[in-house]
Amino acid sequence: MNKKIRLCAMALSVWAALSVYGQHVGVRSDVINVGQVVFYQPVTAEYELKNNSGGMLHVRDVRTTCGCTAVEYPQQGIPSGEDFFIRITYDAKQMGHFEKSVGIYTDVETLPVVLTLKGVVVEEIKDFVGEYPYKLGDLLVDRDNIEFDDVNQGDRPVAKIHVKNETGGSSEPVVMHLPNYLKAEVSPSKIASGHSGVITIMLDTRQIRDYGLIQRSVYLGKFPGDKVASNKEIVVSAVMMPGFRDLTERELAMAPKIQLSTTSLELGRFGSKKKLKGDIEMVNIGKSELEIAKLQMFTTGLQLSLNKTRLAPGEGAKLKVTAVAKELRDVRSKPRVLMITNDPDHSKVVIDINVE
Repeated sequence: MNKKIRLCAMALSVWAALSVYGQHVGVRSDVINVGQVVFYQPVTAEYELKNNSGGMLHVRDVRTTCGCTAVEYPQQGIPSGEDFFIRITYDAKQMGHFEKSVGIYTDVETLPVVLTLKGVVVEEIKDFVGEYPYKLGDLLVDRDNIEFDDVNQGDRPVAKIHVKNETGGSSEPVVMHLPNYLKAEVSPSKIASGHSGVITIMLDTRQIRDYGLIQRSVYLGKFPGDKVASNKEIVVSAVMMPGFRDLTERELAMAPKIQLSTTSLELGRFGSKKKLKGDIEMVNIGKSELEIAKLQMFTTGLQLSLNKTRLAPGEGAKLKVTAVAKELRDVRSKPRVLMITNDPDHSKVVIDINVE
């Protein structure tokens, strides 16, 4: 039988010291985002835990960070290997975002299992009214790629993907294979059949040491532990910019300056041809040496050749571009070339490659 309790508020800083616990208690998901909650309508989240201790487990205490949460937990012992559930209810009496923590103390751990409930209290729930043109695995989304453009060191930009569950059962979407510079959160954590949610992707540039194009594939699973597959792929790219913010007026006046024959190269139609080729002329019309520090492609299917990467004032260079028909057939986005230079006015140069 479960028991409902309310406990006095504790300082949030206490939880930082209590956030590590052993493996005797397993938790399927220690953070649940309930998404939008209507003002003054309490919301409850259920957490699934498991006794991995090898013996009988008892929940001996529960502590919350405020008096606005109620907790239900088992009063009887839980045998080894069995699952049990903790239910946390938030009263929703305050508008805006909330994040509440609950510490679950058992007789098999010295530190608590910390469970977190997140969401946002609103006057009225507003659903996404756009289209979901892409299908990733069993879920529908409004986009299958994210581009963070012109990002500087220290920035933490975010992007959103709207997701809809039309599988006939509930879903617990998860973004898999995230590198250390990307974080993802799904709101709400569980999406009922016919309902929608939002995936928020955050880029932490503090974890990136290089500049230029950073690109990675992540995958949208229907539930934790889902299999990775190519039809669940989301391509996330970012262009990290070199820093020219602190240059003096004299330094700017003496800087290099790139001039290109075009930033949109027309290669025509493939037809029966396997490859199409074209050239782009560039010249340094500035007053110091121009450096092409990075030369990258946003997609596969292009071959690049640049005869010089350092140009003295007045000196020119030629970029040769070859488009390969077979490789471009499977490319989802427009083929483009990225150059990172030391020209403060054109530190990022994007060249569109147009083929049919």
